[in-house]
Amino acid sequence: MDLSGLLTKAGLWYENFMENADSRTENWFLMSSPIPQTIIILAYIYFVTRLGPRVMETREAYHLKEVLIIYNFCVVGLSLYMCYEFVMSGWGTGYTFYCDLVDYSDSPQAVRMAGTCWLYYFSKFIEMWDTIFFVLRKKNSQITFLHVYHHSIMPFTWWFGVRFSAGGQGTFHALLNCIVHVIMYTYYGLSALGPAYQKYLWWKKYLTTIQLIQFVIITTHIWQYFFMKDCPYQFPIFIYIIGLYGLVFLLLFLNFWYHAYTKGKRLPRVLQAETWAHPYNRTNGENNGDIINRNGFHHKPE
Repeated sequence: MDLSGLLTKAGLWYENFMENADSRTENWFLMSSPIPQTIIILAYIYFVTRLGPRVMETREAYHLKEVLIIYNFCVVGLSLYMCYEFVMSGWGTGYTFYCDLVDYSDSPQAVRMAGTCWLYYFSKFIEMWDTIFFVLRKKNSQITFLHVYHHSIMPFTWWFGVRFSAGGQGTFHALLNCIVHVIMYTYYGLSALGPAYQKYLWWKKYLTTIQLIQFVIITTHIWQYFFMKDCPYQFPIFIYIIGLYGLVFLLLFLNFWYHAYTKGKRLPRVLQAETWAHPYNRTNGENNGDIINRNGFHHKPE
């Protein structure tokens, strides 16, 4: 088969595939096709792994304290808003936390849930600035494969979630993630304000526990599906993806917990804090002692 034949076949497959998409979200920003977001994600990967470090190699690191303070607290505000919307559009107004199907109707509540899913999807692009700040501040050691993979795969997979399954039990992990982001980004914002605010961060030691609880709840909730006798969830593939995602990170987290708290040893390199450290985990001496990043791994600032 020649190239034109392959392209034609691929086009037909894509058309058939998209016939099952949610028509409500078709004309929303970035939703018409996965191509625009793919271009953004590829540009992000190229910038943070190649172009950005090369440009910054001969430049002084930027000191972005004020910018990062604003950024962190803006993410806190956005996360709070998404928590409210997830609760009001389903998780606090009718969802059972058991077998919750996607409502594809045009009812105000169903459309509100779909809109909240899109906003959560878009927030993943905003969070890409975490890595861009690493580049501008020349914290290249924190730009690891797993960090970039995490920030790339989340918006990519959530595009399909918004286009095919904007609601139902597949959105619970997003609500929980927003709650955790409120806590974590609040910590990052306060710690970035300087030593004078360290007295307000007494709860730092509980961040690891919060992360562990998050993964346990996500995994427990989503894996209910595999023990349900009759749950006609419309797109089970998303259940498998979320279940695998939650299980993998739960295992990684338990491995961390074992090495850090049971054996008292330094974490294996694959689990060291550079995996997904936040821009404020190494900030010109603004933080002292162990710092716990958004995924629960901790390290001492340089």
